[in-house]
Amino acid sequence: MFSKFTSILQHAVEALAPSLPLQEDFVYHWKAITHYYIETSDDKAPVTDTNIPSHLEQMLDILTQEESERESGETGPCMEYLLHHKILETLYTLGKADCPPGMKQQVLSFYTKLLGRIRQPLLPHINVHRPVLKLIRLCGEILAAPTENEEIQFLCIVCAKLKQDPYLVNFFLENKVKSPDPKSPGAKGVREDLASPDTGQPQAAEPPDEPNAAADQSNNNNINNYNIVRSLLNLTKSPDGRIVVKACEGLMLLVSLPEPAAAKCLMENTELCELLTDRLSAFYKALPTSIDPLDIETVESVNWGLDVYNMKDDAAIFTGKRALISFLSWLDYCDQLIKEAQKTAAAVLAKAVRKRFFVTVMEPQLMQTSEVGILTSTALLNRIIRQVTSEALLQEMVYFLLGEEKGPETLATIAQNPLRHRLIEHCDHLSDEISIMTLRLFEHLIQKPNQHILHSLVLRSLEERNYLENKPQEEKEPLENGQPHDTVDLEEDPLFGDDLSANNRLSSPDWLSNSSTHSPDHAKPDGKTEVHKIVNSFLCLVPDEAKSSSHVEGTGYDTYLRDAHRQFRDYCGVCQRWDWRGTPKALDKCNLDSPFFEGHFLKVLFDRMGRILDQPYDVNLQVTSVLSKLSLLPHPHMHESLLDPYINLGPGCRSLFSVIVRVVGDLMLRIQRIPDFTPKLLLVRKRLLGLEPEGLNIDHMTLLEGVIVLEEFCKELAAIAFVKFHASVSSSP
Repeated sequence: MFSKFTSILQHAVEALAPSLPLQEDFVYHWKAITHYYIETSDDKAPVTDTNIPSHLEQMLDILTQEESERESGETGPCMEYLLHHKILETLYTLGKADCPPGMKQQVLSFYTKLLGRIRQPLLPHINVHRPVLKLIRLCGEILAAPTENEEIQFLCIVCAKLKQDPYLVNFFLENKVKSPDPKSPGAKGVREDLASPDTGQPQAAEPPDEPNAAADQSNNNNINNYNIVRSLLNLTKSPDGRIVVKACEGLMLLVSLPEPAAAKCLMENTELCELLTDRLSAFYKALPTSIDPLDIETVESVNWGLDVYNMKDDAAIFTGKRALISFLSWLDYCDQLIKEAQKTAAAVLAKAVRKRFFVTVMEPQLMQTSEVGILTSTALLNRIIRQVTSEALLQEMVYFLLGEEKGPETLATIAQNPLRHRLIEHCDHLSDEISIMTLRLFEHLIQKPNQHILHSLVLRSLEERNYLENKPQEEKEPLENGQPHDTVDLEEDPLFGDDLSANNRLSSPDWLSNSSTHSPDHAKPDGKTEVHKIVNSFLCLVPDEAKSSSHVEGTGYDTYLRDAHRQFRDYCGVCQRWDWRGTPKALDKCNLDSPFFEGHFLKVLFDRMGRILDQPYDVNLQVTSVLSKLSLLPHPHMHESLLDPYINLGPGCRSLFSVIVRVVGDLMLRIQRIPDFTPKLLLVRKRLLGLEPEGLNIDHMTLLEGVIVLEEFCKELAAIAFVKFHASVSSSP
């Protein structure tokens, strides 16, 4: 009580006294603090019962005022006094001793405010960065300490200053092989130190304690300590979620620093990789063994810093939702951290996630035989694929899923990578749910901006174009009257203006029409005539008696054009930085004699497409969705294999068009055996569109639904072919 009265009296005296020059005022407040330790014998009174907090705040105000009154970058006498007399060193000693109790909090707060308020760079000064470094070592030592909030505020301001001037991080890479710090002085030692004459000069006998000013010049046999990272890692284990978020923010700032020495130290001498992967693994293992795939797919996106969830207010609660949100939130943090990280650090972090999480934790789940387990783990993997955006993590995830092989696939090598083989086989699983989920996984995967995905799954098998018949081609007979009877008018559509920017256009204007059907000895046909033929080839594949869209309004071929145009433009934007040629590889440079294998992925897709009349409706939708995404890709070999009706295939080789032709041949035979086929087909279409209520079961429902999907798919392929042609023409000089 007496000390509080003394403090009030002192403030009153100061208010009435004439204002002193800033330096005298600054020295007065500092001397008032030092005299407390010399004159006071009560060690146990908390610091809040003393005048120390007030004096420290006054010192900060004076330093701030002094800087505001001077030109930018000029150091005033008060700041000179603070640096010259090692005030920060002394405060560190007092804070470490926590004398009086609570002093550590006051010191941390003083450092934080000093670094935050003063605009001129302070950290390059040895009498600043040395005590700052010592204070960093005190942070995160005790879990749930009363000083946690001040510790994280201090660490975050240091991280922010390092972000502003990244080279300063070299001051914070400490050499482990150094003289040990003298034993921390107690209250008595503090008083003796403060009672000695303060000359402002360093003592001759003081042992050197300067951190490495340039970490790359340190002895190669020594190891650098990155204590600020260690302290932040410790604080990520705090039970206080706000402290954890701030610690994660600090780590994200540090990993983004471009200094190679810091990145090397971060990866080699800290436990950051272990923190990321161990926590990711723990969150994954905490998930229930069975979660509805729809819940996994539709649960709201969670940004890592906003992992706030209230079960009581959630109307869409399901078992495991809290655990799922925690996992996705930490996955988002890992992804964003790797995205922001310095390039070499990002690569190391991503490899650690692959090794310690994907391979160790996820792979056994994906390789299990339990259908429930397969479905849940595949749905989680699908969600992970959708969520990952960092280039380095995406690359490592792709290598985990598909392997790093680049050479052509053969039947003998398709099982070389067990996980890749298993996932592709799951596209044709006995369980329709597993098939649909795995197909959806691959649909999302092929849309990611990573060239190796498409090369591994499809392009490496098409590279040599050995699906073509290895003999000179004869010019095809023209169709009746030059065009099929069911031709459509493909006058230039106003939809396709100049929406494909120069950056998103294809590299060659004639890649589309430069297919294998044209011999070098013959002139190319007119491009527009050619695209009419291709479009109508797809539109006329399904016989008239198996068509039903013309009887329902708004289901014409043109409805697919807008979507195809948008998706193709997006694909071109993604693929433009890849080394894809604009035209097919010249036949004289292809090894046409080598045996052709379409690749495991295309084989499964073509096999499923061949069974479209006998598969459930939802499976067919997913199969055709994956094939349409592949057809949109602006690669000439992909286009040739999936969208060229006139390709001259070698023995035993398939194209998408040839697969559909076989399906249509089977359909023609089966139509004859089904009475009232067309009316039933129309009724099924209307039911699927919600235009007719569900009624009695219709015979051959699977077949009828398959025919509808087939017709729609052919219209979609026709639209894609036309969009690609228009894009190639638009990019012509």
